[in-house]
Amino acid sequence: MEEQKNIKMSTASKSRKSLAFLQKKKDNGEKIVQMCPAELGPVFGMAAELADCDILRTPSILSLRSSARLEDELLTGSLTIQKYREYTSIIHINWYMPAATYADKSLAVRWGAEWVFDGADSMLPMGVTNDVLKFMSDNYVPTYGHIGAISGWQTNATGYKKVGRTAEDAFRIFKWGYEYQENGMGGMTIELTPMEVSEAIAKKLRVPVVSIAAGAPCDGSEMVDMDTFGMMPKPASHAKTYAQLMPFLCQAYAAWANDVRTGAYPEEKNGYHMDPEELEKFNTMMDNF
Repeated sequence: MEEQKNIKMSTASKSRKSLAFLQKKKDNGEKIVQMCPAELGPVFGMAAELADCDILRTPSILSLRSSARLEDELLTGSLTIQKYREYTSIIHINWYMPAATYADKSLAVRWGAEWVFDGADSMLPMGVTNDVLKFMSDNYVPTYGHIGAISGWQTNATGYKKVGRTAEDAFRIFKWGYEYQENGMGGMTIELTPMEVSEAIAKKLRVPVVSIAAGAPCDGSEMVDMDTFGMMPKPASHAKTYAQLMPFLCQAYAAWANDVRTGAYPEEKNGYHMDPEELEKFNTMMDNF
């Protein structure tokens, strides 16, 4: 029988940057590049993939800063992941789970599994407890989590504060990461810890540890696109701006708006003409109406 190469036994892509791919990068001493498009959306994910970035971390495109209703997050979550997968094919999508979806073990597996089948490569259950994490791992839900400053909570509740500044607190954060690793987490980010602490933890753990505002390079670094493109009101000390996106966008919109208002757009080349005979018939119809 003729071989049918277009028939596949799995919907999974072998070319995707899975947790195993990230682990191999750490084992080979290759830095992991992680981005977070936040409100900027799937086109930025596509650009990051074309530039060979490794991880795209994202919550729902429609997440609100002022409130977080579970019903809204569930409604938009699957659509967000699927939309990103329309624009990207291999970048590792690390999905920021709404906290209420891992309030207990069964919920964590239910929603984690669903979002993996939507196209995510791993789950980020920010601040997850070890028992819930182990249940997720035992049920084959891949996780790539977070230690250090729990920014999703601290920003809203107690301020964005540095952590791990004493030996005891630094060791607490290491044990936190170690327990996550031992309970099946496939990698993690570390945030707002001293450079020495970040680097030591990355070296001690066998899974990838990627730095966010943690100074040291670790196994790689993340930067949020709003920082990368200079879109924050005040640049953060941990960030580096590579392009001024907002002025570029505003200039383009302003130039187009001016062309519309002055009649410079559209030009002759921006449209097409009707067949003369059809035009004559059309004009007659209009005149007789």
